[in-house]
Amino acid sequence: MEHYVKDPNVIASLSEEEYWVTQQSGTERPGTGRLLHNKEPGIYVDIVSGEPLFASSDKYESGCGWPSFTKPIVPENIAEVRDASHGMIRTEVRSIHGDSHLGHVFPDGPQDRGGLRYCINSASLRFIHLNDMEAEGYGAYVDQVEV
Repeated sequence: MEHYVKDPNVIASLSEEEYWVTQQSGTERPGTGRLLHNKEPGIYVDIVSGEPLFASSDKYESGCGWPSFTKPIVPENIAEVRDASHGMIRTEVRSIHGDSHLGHVFPDGPQDRGGLRYCINSASLRFIHLNDMEAEGYGAYVDQVEV
């Protein structure tokens, strides 16, 4: 089992937007995330800790302006927290080991895939292509990525 941590060296190397999103619970502007239209096979990990979060097989186009997923690849790596900011009641999604703000989860996802929409900031994610997963230590998740 890998050990994932909130790495201060990684935090120091984040871009301004990545820092704002992950460490200060910011939200990137809709439609601007670098991973929004990514359709390559692979997994998405926490940019701070590297913990696996979502598989490309569970990514779908929701039209909300942020990458959307139907479920986490490892549910134990996701914390759901009540968020009452901005005059709304929502469920914030954070990584367990990195404590990074990822986005929010909503109950309006595809019903045939569980009904959830994990609306996630690209700035909180690092994409690892299927071809690189084994070399980067994520070989255990290859079977969860459809080609």
